[in-house]
Amino acid sequence: MAIAKAERLMNLALCLLGTRRPLSKRELRESIEAYVEAFGPGPGTAGSDESFSRMFERDKDDLRELGLVIETVENLDGETGYLARRDSNRLPPITLDAEEAAALGLAAKVWQQARLAGAASGALQKLRAAGLPEDVDPYEAHGALEPRIPVHEAAFEPLMLACRDRRPVVFDYRKATAAHPEPRHVEPWALECWRGHWYLAGFDRDRGAERVFRLSRITGRVRSRGGRFTAAVPDVVTVRETVASWAGETADRSALIRLRSGAGYPLRAKATAVRELGDGWDELEIPYGHGLDAWLVEFGPDVVVLEPAELRADVVDRLQAVAKG
Repeated sequence: MAIAKAERLMNLALCLLGTRRPLSKRELRESIEAYVEAFGPGPGTAGSDESFSRMFERDKDDLRELGLVIETVENLDGETGYLARRDSNRLPPITLDAEEAAALGLAAKVWQQARLAGAASGALQKLRAAGLPEDVDPYEAHGALEPRIPVHEAAFEPLMLACRDRRPVVFDYRKATAAHPEPRHVEPWALECWRGHWYLAGFDRDRGAERVFRLSRITGRVRSRGGRFTAAVPDVVTVRETVASWAGETADRSALIRLRSGAGYPLRAKATAVRELGDGWDELEIPYGHGLDAWLVEFGPDVVVLEPAELRADVVDRLQAVAKG
């Protein structure tokens, strides 16, 4: 079985590398012997077509994990095609010194507990092939460090692939102030981790503007859509600034809150002034930026917003939405 799969992947890779134009699923199904033997040369029953589609998607993902750059292109008839350009799959010689190899090795370790663990391990093997000595442990000098990126949301992997491949997506999203989710059509730009939560930055087609979505609020399955992006993708720095802004990283005002003693240490770390009120409460002045209301809600009954009134109203709205389910 392993040999048969390896041969099928090799034939698919050769087809994608050897074509000068994008090939559709139908053309690839008719061109690769393993697909023809398993599913026939053309469209068959609904069950066989669905089985072929699943196998093709798995094969395509496997080739991408192995490092093959596969482009997704939509032709004039609206049909999706695939190809792997030779210039995109040709790497220049790579030379790493000990410090560079150790840094990249440590970065690979970050993904050890995520769905990308296999890809990270493969990348580390490539680093060793590029010059990292076998007897050098890239983690040894940093033994006290255990970097981890928590990835619990099912939406992470499909969104990561959509960002990489520049594919529009559709998903159901529940805002903190809403009782029910609603569909969002998004051109995904980048994923950012902030305060232990993952956020997607992208262009919201329904609203015609850039938006940031917290992955934990995405419900159901992330569905890919054909076609190209309609909005220009900002550079990495701009995307990160957008994520930080919408997640509440930036602040241009101050807010006054009452915080229960012994609680809310992340808020205390951000406070610019703290005053003991007695009876188990403190008064804090904290930076007030976009997204602060969502953060304050996480502390539940330990926080009471005193001012400004608009922030207090936003927090009350979010709490009422949570109470409604």
